[in-house]
Amino acid sequence: MKSTRFDSAKDLILLWTRLWGPLGDRRCVMALDTGASDTLIRPDILDGLGYNPRDAGGVTTVTTALGVEPGYWLPVKRLWALGFEFNDFRVNAHDLPEDCGLDGLLGLNFLRQFNYEVRSKEGVIRLELA
Repeated sequence: MKSTRFDSAKDLILLWTRLWGPLGDRRCVMALDTGASDTLIRPDILDGLGYNPRDAGGVTTVTTALGVEPGYWLPVKRLWALGFEFNDFRVNAHDLPEDCGLDGLLGLNFLRQFNYEVRSKEGVIRLELA
């Protein structure tokens, strides 16, 4: 079982992740979001890594309090988060508010690979491959 610490005083569970693409890799700040069915990355992050919307696997939408937002999905070469790494990992490219300070959301398509627990008071996430 792997454990990852987070700052329990923050409003969101913020995690360091790493993404790889055709033009290199990038360290990203993502929020753990058990309410998001898929992992979401800002399109400008994906553009900087060398991904192109023309290479998308399909169109997606995200429903928010502000309405329905269009986007697209594609597999990223590699994603590392919470001590685990996956190749050809599917992400959705969608915008987030510019002032939120996030590069993306780590969603359930990542978390479903694991049995996990979030210990909010302790500021720890524990995972083991399912």
